Amino acid sequence: MHLDYPFIWTAFKFLLAAVPLTLLMTILPILFGFIIALLVTYIRLYKIKVLAAVAGAYVSFFRSTPAILHVMLIYLGIPVLIIKFGHIFGIGFNANKIPVFIFVIAALSLTAGAYLSEAVRSGILAVDTGEAEAGYAIGLTHGQVIRRIVLPQALFYALPNFVNLFVGFFHTTSIASIVAVPEITGKAIIAASNNYEFLEAYIAAAIIYWGITILFEWLAHLTDQKLSQLKGGIT
Repeated sequence: MHLDYPFIWTAFKFLLAAVPLTLLMTILPILFGFIIALLVTYIRLYKIKVLAAVAGAYVSFFRSTPAILHVMLIYLGIPVLIIKFGHIFGIGFNANKIPVFIFVIAALSLTAGAYLSEAVRSGILAVDTGEAEAGYAIGLTHGQVIRRIVLPQALFYALPNFVNLFVGFFHTTSIASIVAVPEITGKAIIAASNNYEFLEAYIAAAIIYWGITILFEWLAHLTDQKLSQLKGGIT
């Protein structure tokens, strides 16, 4: 057995077309997940009755089960629910017309929300309570204290976790290939489907994942340095 080096290069160029979709599938779940995380963190920290238990169960479930299972549950389960409720309420909506991409984003957003909520929660708990109390002392409202004092510092403390999660979700997008979404791994399968040179196609995919991950980590390092300088200047 020998490697087909020209095909690695051919596959590499072919897979580059999937990078924008893969990045979109990374960014959207992180953004939606962050909104979910803020809501879940608020509910859990302030122990809102009933909702706190639901939020805790949500975080526990999504952190204790694999992301590929979340994708399959959403992909297979949501259409069934839509059809069932459509029959009940007399709505003739065809769930099969919903793009697979939407199901993947929904599943990954819920997964991201569970992990990000723990990162945000740990960041908030790391903030000195004395600073919040000082904010109340000068007449700031609860919302102003959260927005101006607590959240900015919490996000700074949580930045390393955010970076790790971002890189992790960039890699996790590969599971979308099981439902035929043409991200990088899905494209690799397509590239090798004619000549069965899957090893070469996966090598090309690995090079792209590796290169983009290194770029992410470099940008995160620069951002962390800038934020550390700003925080040092303020304090």
